[in-house]
Formats: sequence, structure tokens, C-alpha cells
Amino acid sequence: MSHEGIAISEFKAKCLGILEAVGKARKPIRVTRFGKPVAEVVPPPPRKPVGKRLGCMVGTGRIVGAIVGSISGESDW
Repeated sequence: MSHEGIAISEFKAKCLGILEAVGKARKPIRVTRFGKPVAEVVPPPPRKPVGKRLGCMVGTGRIVGAIVGSISGESDW
């Protein structure tokens, strides 16, 4: 994999534009200082598609007691 290099001073001056270009081109850029690599800007991995939301909780609920009737006695009222 070949990496394009850019001097650290130029990276500092044009940082936002360079970050956008890396994201669009999907290619990493190596930042150098005195010709030696000091960092590498790489694009993020592709986004995973978001799964379905409607019905995503189907089958996860459960009934743990009576669903009809009072939870306390008449004397509490």
C-alpha cells in the first residue's frame, strides 16, 4: 500500500482540507517531519448499515407474575 506524504507544516496549515480529502479519497496520508514519518491519517472504516428498528425487541419481554389484579390488599387503600 503506497502512502502519500505531506510535510507537518503543510498539514498544520491545511488540516481540515486534508482530513476531508482523506475521507473522500479513502486513502491514507503520511505526515512527515524532516522527511521522517511522524503520523498517518487514515480514513475511518465504512459504516455498517443500521439494522431494523421496528420490531427489534420482539421476543425479549416476559411476564413474571399475574397481569390482572391488585398488587396490594384492600387494607392498603
